[in-house]
Amino acid sequence: MIPHWLRVPSAEEWQHQADDPDFADARNVGLVDAVRAGWYQNATGELFRGFPIGAQDTVVDIGCGAGGASIFCAQRAAELVFCDIDPANIEALGKRMREAGAHNARGVVTDCNPLPLDSGFASRIIAMEVLEHVADPQIILAELARVGRPGALYLISVPDGAAEKMQIPFAPVEYFRAPNHIRIFEPGELAQRISDAGLEVVEQSSYGFFWHMWMCMYWVCDKAVKGIPEAVSQDCTQPPYFPLLDDWTAVWDKLLQMPDAEPMIRALDQLLPRSQIIIARKPEK
Repeated sequence: MIPHWLRVPSAEEWQHQADDPDFADARNVGLVDAVRAGWYQNATGELFRGFPIGAQDTVVDIGCGAGGASIFCAQRAAELVFCDIDPANIEALGKRMREAGAHNARGVVTDCNPLPLDSGFASRIIAMEVLEHVADPQIILAELARVGRPGALYLISVPDGAAEKMQIPFAPVEYFRAPNHIRIFEPGELAQRISDAGLEVVEQSSYGFFWHMWMCMYWVCDKAVKGIPEAVSQDCTQPPYFPLLDDWTAVWDKLLQMPDAEPMIRALDQLLPRSQIIIARKPEK
């Protein structure tokens, strides 16, 4: 018999639970957690703290995926080029852009080697959770450096190395195979690679203990029930979720509502984050 915390409810049952105003949906709680950590700062126009986006900017978002960062930039009237190796991602995001009335945005299908953009094209370059997928990150970083203007800002993130290594014993083998994660970035490696590409590291931070633990629990639950997890990233998972994941989400939701818990949450984000994040700048000369 499957324990109740592993029995996935039907879509109707889950929606009934989600309609309860006290229910903690992982997608909503994850967004609140992200904003707390510095993402999507609507009041200041910062995609991440220290990385402002304005109408005067030309933005390149490589590996745009579902396009959360691109949508944020388009909402601020920035000129935007969103890039991805998957044509389906570009098509879907292009549709979202058109529906949102974003007239200064275009999509490009590319593996970024090379980027089909002129040198010195952009004032803001975004590469979130991309470099762990490529055979030679230095080639991609060199392209990012090339397309940036003097003084351009870069927002670059990769999965945290310690969190990745923790998952090796129980993550699906596909997680560490192409086209997924084929590289684990050791401490200091990302900053060194960015510096080697000729960029200046401005700030380093980390984020995402909540999502890291959520995904670990998802894999364990799914394997217990089905033998092989269906998804290899949080972005690929859709409700209804395992009750255990909803329980974890409810715990984190309560912690987020406790001001006294903030130092503990920050410490966990530093100890075992989902991502390591670097803001860099291209030198003026």
